[in-house]
Amino acid sequence: MIDWLVELWQANIGALVGTIPTPSLLSLLDILLVALIFYGILRMFQGTQAVSLLRGILFVVLIATLAASRLTAFNWLVRNSLPMILVAIPVIFQPELRRALERLGRTGTLIGRASRENIVQRVIFELVAAVEMLARERTGALIVIEGTTGLEEYMESGERLDAKVSARLLTTLFFPGTSLHDGAVILRGDQIVAAGCVLPLTARVLADNSLGTRHRAAAGITEQNDALAIVVSEETGIISVARNGRLVRRLDGQRLRRVLENFYRPRRLFEGEGWS
Repeated sequence: MIDWLVELWQANIGALVGTIPTPSLLSLLDILLVALIFYGILRMFQGTQAVSLLRGILFVVLIATLAASRLTAFNWLVRNSLPMILVAIPVIFQPELRRALERLGRTGTLIGRASRENIVQRVIFELVAAVEMLARERTGALIVIEGTTGLEEYMESGERLDAKVSARLLTTLFFPGTSLHDGAVILRGDQIVAAGCVLPLTARVLADNSLGTRHRAAAGITEQNDALAIVVSEETGIISVARNGRLVRRLDGQRLRRVLENFYRPRRLFEGEGWS
């Protein structure tokens, strides 16, 4: 009896295997291409607030597809609404699509690692030079460097610049009396994207009660994402850095350089002194 069941099982398995087509090189290439497209889309939206919206859209599409297979009138509505949905998606995801195209257009993503390192070192040099100058002159400043999470909604609250990072431009933006000196400057890669931006304030009580709005904004913006914020106190000229809602104060140019170098190396985020 057992032998008969084994033979029957083997025969069924053999018949099932026989119905599975042998994959060809072209079909494997086809599957790989589709997987790469979906991977690129996920990477494009990774770390942005559009992820939740994308999940909601996929859920609605799944429910609509299942319902349309059984409901005739609903099926007609879905088919006629599809062109409008295809037009609406680029409008909804416009900031993320623009960001992805900007990344593709930057030479830093297409050239070698040595060239990218040169760009990073130039940005760090300009940032440290600007912050040291602002600290010496006791000019208040708040500079936010975007991480993997997009800051587009905060950039829209300020003035768009899209200029190369330079110490002269940064010190000019924070010069007292200018219309943008009270807001934050947001950096993305080697670009000053926007200035005069409004940031959320932290609701936590800071360790030093003398810290003002700039420090609370630096802690607030870094509580919600993986950005790095640099603050120069207008009263004392003290340089502070915020990350994950935490403030480290009294940095000099050398320590600030080390913090920036660690920030641009994601696997070694803040392993240095002052961070845990």
